[in-house]
Amino acid sequence: MTISSRFAVAVHILTLLETGRGEPLTSEYMAGSVNTNPAVIRRLLSLLARAGLTRARMGAGGGTVLARPAAEITLRDVYRAVECEGPLFSLHHERPNPKCPVGRNIQAVLERATGAAQAALEEQLRGRTVADVMAEVAAEGRVAPAMPR
Repeated sequence: MTISSRFAVAVHILTLLETGRGEPLTSEYMAGSVNTNPAVIRRLLSLLARAGLTRARMGAGGGTVLARPAAEITLRDVYRAVECEGPLFSLHHERPNPKCPVGRNIQAVLERATGAAQAALEEQLRGRTVADVMAEVAAEGRVAPAMPR
């Protein structure tokens, strides 16, 4: 079972855009930081733009910028923008056997448990912003904090 890295890469992209201080960054530049193919970055940028988190600047010197201040972009916004394949937990692909006492009841029990877990995750992500991530990255001493706009 593979766990998606879209969320982590999207937060990386948005934090990198914040370090750009409003200057557009290219997908090639971002791909170099993430250590991936620019096509992966462009796919994520498309999802982030659709969610209103980034916008493209066309023409010479073009690229991508944040569409809103980093302090207004929660990690829940990012999660919802890029993890669009449904709930965090996948349940049975086929309906369990209704003649079995466990099979008859397991779906409802799992839906309550996993629904509560997903709600808790999203609540935690709602309390943190891209600006918070940027501040923590800057505190590591490897990058200067972005200047207020």
